[in-house]
Amino acid sequence: MKLSLEDRVVVITGPAKGMGAAITLAFAREGCKLALLGRDTAAIEPVAKEVRSHNGHAIIIACDLTDAKQCDAAAAATMDAFGRIDVLVNIAGGSGPIGKTGVQTTPEEFDDIVTLNMNGCFHAMRAVLPTMIDQRYGKIVNVGGTFGMRGRAGRVAYSASKWGLRGITKSFALEVGQHNINVNCVAPGMVDGPRFREKVCRDMAQKLGISEQEAAQRHAADYALKRITVDEDVANACLFLASDVSRQITGVDLPVDGGWAML
Repeated sequence: MKLSLEDRVVVITGPAKGMGAAITLAFAREGCKLALLGRDTAAIEPVAKEVRSHNGHAIIIACDLTDAKQCDAAAAATMDAFGRIDVLVNIAGGSGPIGKTGVQTTPEEFDDIVTLNMNGCFHAMRAVLPTMIDQRYGKIVNVGGTFGMRGRAGRVAYSASKWGLRGITKSFALEVGQHNINVNCVAPGMVDGPRFREKVCRDMAQKLGISEQEAAQRHAADYALKRITVDEDVANACLFLASDVSRQITGVDLPVDGGWAML
């Protein structure tokens, strides 16, 4: 199956590391032209350098996604560089408090993660959609999470933010479908990497008096496929939803979790 993403202009938020870097490089390998957005441009530079080392096209745009005006400016800069915007992939986000109950979570902690995970995606979508509407073509892929599909004790702020992102995704999908624009949400489960190992597994290990490796194995045991998701699994789902192969799919939540959200 050929995805035919060559020369598509893709705006990516949160491209600097981990899953964001893997998704960015996956689009680069498909021959896309990339606009990489984030506050810490120095952290993005190694990813952009890798893209360029393989003759790919990538520009870096400084942008605080919680500031709507900066998102508008980033969209304008992308248009100046490439002349169009075909795809937006919203990866940027945070995890919020881990292991705290809702009562223990402070209002400031709750507000911070909701602002980043919901407002940031909303601002980016508002910034690129006028261009997509004008050209009658566009793909938006929001990266959510399965805790926004089933909820999770000890993750109330994060779960709330990802539930909210699902609503934003579905509402925009209904509004812009008439303009040939698809809006979908990829919902990763636990994704192997530093955050999973050093935060999630470490927290479980300390609470249960087990090793971090045993904690990872316990998580895997909860999934139908008995394995932890890796960055490339999420990247492949994003490529699919950004391509015309998925032309008749919009407003969906696609769990990439080895079979946890559906259990």
